[in-house]
Amino acid sequence: MGKTPPTSNFTGGLEFSTLTYTVVKKEKVDGIWVKRQVDLLNRITGYAPKGCITAVMGPSGAGKSTLLDAVAGRIASGSLRGRVSLDGVQVSPGLIKRTSAYIMQDDRLFPMLTVYETLMFAADFRLGGISMADKKLRVEMLIEQLGLSSARNTYIGDEGTRGVSGGERRRVSIGVDIIHGPSLLFLDEPTSGLDSTSAHSVIEKVHQIARTGSTVILTIHQPSFRILLLLDHLIVLARGQLMYQGSPKDISLHLRRMGHKVPKEENAIEYLIDVIQEYDQSEYGVEAVAEFALTGVRPPPLSDKDLSVSMSTTIPGLNQVEDPLDQKGKTGGNRTPLNGSGANSNGFDHSLRSPYNSTSRSWTAGHSGVQIFKLTPSRQRPPHQKNMQNPISTPSPGYYSYTSEILPSTPTPHSSDCTVNENDYLSPEAASDPVAYHHLGPKFANQFIPETWILMRRNFKNIQRTPELFLSRLVVLTVMGFMMATMFLNPPKTLQGITNRLSFFIFTVCLFFFSSNDAVPAFIQERFIFVRETSHNAYRASSYTIAGLITYLPFLALQAAVYTGIVWFALGLRGSIIYFFIILYVSLLSTNSFVVFVSSVVPNYILGYAAVIAFTALFFLFCGYFLNSNDIPGYWRWMNKISTMTYPYEGLLMNQYQTTDSFGTSPEGRDVRGIDILEGLNIYHEDDSKKWEKVVILLGWAVFYRILFYIVIRFASKNKRT
Repeated sequence: MGKTPPTSNFTGGLEFSTLTYTVVKKEKVDGIWVKRQVDLLNRITGYAPKGCITAVMGPSGAGKSTLLDAVAGRIASGSLRGRVSLDGVQVSPGLIKRTSAYIMQDDRLFPMLTVYETLMFAADFRLGGISMADKKLRVEMLIEQLGLSSARNTYIGDEGTRGVSGGERRRVSIGVDIIHGPSLLFLDEPTSGLDSTSAHSVIEKVHQIARTGSTVILTIHQPSFRILLLLDHLIVLARGQLMYQGSPKDISLHLRRMGHKVPKEENAIEYLIDVIQEYDQSEYGVEAVAEFALTGVRPPPLSDKDLSVSMSTTIPGLNQVEDPLDQKGKTGGNRTPLNGSGANSNGFDHSLRSPYNSTSRSWTAGHSGVQIFKLTPSRQRPPHQKNMQNPISTPSPGYYSYTSEILPSTPTPHSSDCTVNENDYLSPEAASDPVAYHHLGPKFANQFIPETWILMRRNFKNIQRTPELFLSRLVVLTVMGFMMATMFLNPPKTLQGITNRLSFFIFTVCLFFFSSNDAVPAFIQERFIFVRETSHNAYRASSYTIAGLITYLPFLALQAAVYTGIVWFALGLRGSIIYFFIILYVSLLSTNSFVVFVSSVVPNYILGYAAVIAFTALFFLFCGYFLNSNDIPGYWRWMNKISTMTYPYEGLLMNQYQTTDSFGTSPEGRDVRGIDILEGLNIYHEDDSKKWEKVVILLGWAVFYRILFYIVIRFASKNKRT
């Protein structure tokens, strides 16, 4: 794999070559299910210039999001073929991940944090090594840049809490991912679900971000005219194939070359997509349009009307070409024309960088005017492809170069200079060193301990704003504690009294197990936030696991302490109150770890509840209350060992009955001692320290489930295509 040396006109950006992504799908043919390989991307080659907004468009199912995931390194290694280069240097998915930001279609933010707090935590995660004053300054500047000053102290909000508007929430999502100034910015449908004003505001802010020197690539569906004015570069796909690449202004010319004239008052981009869909539904398919984009071979006409237009445009010199956006702009009076391919003062020559944009032109910066094109066929490979050492050979496309004479007009305020030279990455000395070239620092901005502390602070703030999660558990345990203290008060000195006390202990174990079930949706709700934040190395999965565990510890201790204080003295329990508290505390900890692990595996909280309830029933059945360990069939005895209810139940009984004191009288008049009860349950041990072994085993289960949780979120909770 060689590197592509920058040409004299190339000022930087993202390039991708022959990207191919194939999946296997099942389909029913003549009543039989067969496997078929489908190309979601088919040898896509293109580029996204630095300092510009590159928009990926196309009909539904065209492969827009797939292409975005491909260039963003979000497709698993081995599934994607092709090459991606940044400023002429080939990069790996890992490097793209470290130098880019990816804004997902859905806004995944903590609803009870304010705009300022959300951006400050993002700064803490992504801006390690700088002072708090500098972080605050950058956050304040970003709030001003994103137009969020009026919403600075407003909660993000959700369905149940009133917060910022949809457009403001989208801008906050963008701010979270650009706080560290990434060189690449990917956005998946950033205007989805927004009204036209909010959508324009979002793209306007993205446009400003691009002009600071970032390479911006976004997918968009049916943009408004005002949004089209902000787009610099366009990639149109259909069925995973490239239909068009270049400036939005060149679409009208592209269509005329195909033999299609854009009707008056019709948007050229929408008309191009309509033409593509017509070919898709015809006998020729979209392959005819893709072949035209690749080789310049005109697709066959779809109607007599197309044929007449085709024959009228086969002359070597094309007549005056209208700006496709001006067709709507005519009705807008002083509407500023889009400057894309039209005005590149940075000298970015699209014909040199892309085999699909066939416009080689001379243009005066900041001017718009009438373009007089002369079409001359060329069968040469572009200069930059001559230097590419690509192991995947591609056919030499037919190129058409246009020389344009510009008739000067009034300078427009919308400059097409979409490269900021002072932020250029590449220097001649660093050109041969990708690491130095990209100024890579450590993989994570913070060390493990500071990172864990930041996560803990955020967790505590969320708990403070949503106390109902832990208060509900505390209230339930308090109420149930009073009910248990009154219901099992003063048991009789009979076998029935002993049975009643055993029922109290098993109900206590079940109560503590079920009290953690409401934690099922907790991680499921946070999982999307976790995936978004860790997809670009905001923090480690290990620090997230440890921070979550430490955050829960004091609240679990409070729950166990309240219940212990209520029932211990009211029921006159014996043994060690410290042990009673510890075994309940560790039981809560192991149960919480188990529920959190289940939540990381299941796709939604409905299945999560179902899984937790099923395992709770199994653990309850084999804990030793219905059948002691000796009476359980040998082929099910292992269930008694993995049941996390077994150890707190046996520990509570050993703490209560590890004594020779009498707890009742048998029908024969014999005293029933505590050790007799334990022997009957097959859990008696002469060594009193055996009960502490139950605590250690429970701690082991808690650690085991947390390790499983870490493995799942570290290796399985990734937003990647396979």
